[in-house]
Amino acid sequence: MRTEAGVEDEVLALWERYRLHHEPDVRERLILHYAPLVKYVAGRVGVGMPASVDHADLVSYGIFGLMDAIEKFDPLKGFKFETYAITRIRGAIIDELRSVDWVPRSVRSRARQLEAAMQRLESELHRSPTDEEITAELGWTIDELHDTLARISMTSIAALDEVLDVGDGDHITLVDTLQDLNVTLPEDSLDREESRRLLRDTLERLTEREQTVIGLYYFEGMTLAQIGDVLGVTESRVSQIHTKAVLSLRAKLPH
Repeated sequence: MRTEAGVEDEVLALWERYRLHHEPDVRERLILHYAPLVKYVAGRVGVGMPASVDHADLVSYGIFGLMDAIEKFDPLKGFKFETYAITRIRGAIIDELRSVDWVPRSVRSRARQLEAAMQRLESELHRSPTDEEITAELGWTIDELHDTLARISMTSIAALDEVLDVGDGDHITLVDTLQDLNVTLPEDSLDREESRRLLRDTLERLTEREQTVIGLYYFEGMTLAQIGDVLGVTESRVSQIHTKAVLSLRAKLPH
């Protein structure tokens, strides 16, 4: 039976062989080793998506991202492959979903209206706006707001782990700015400390319930259904709270 240390040594040896010779069979072994990472990312991206989006399709999209990550990764730079690959895998899945363009134009339009209104209110109030304040700003009813949040959450466009373009070729994810990572991705030259400060400030402006949802989902690894049980609300309501909280966080990140 192989020990964890033994497996790690074997993987390191594979990376060394692939770096020197780029052997196809070695690449296949690396793909098989890291395949669970693709399933993990596909599962996170697929949260809240309609049943018409097949999980197997997300995995197949992600495999291309994994292959790209293996091809471009340089183990000599000291970066952790898993951290580097997650960005590539997620990007490949999101790019493919966007190319399909199955999200109704009306949903995208209302999402832009909602995010713009939340940015205005955040600037004025210096905190996360309440549902009532948002509806007053937009002239919507509470039911219309909740319906819009539900539709946005199904598009998976409001996620802390979405890759954001911050200009000048730099990319970053919101969840990366909230974690104390010990690595810096090659393509991330954005000032992370400033980003963390901005996100910490914004987290403090969220409502207690929004902070709870963000904490349980991203840091405790709980599902939306499990969080609903904790809060005593439905899974769909948790999804709405999550979407609104993330829109508030997105409004504070330069992009």
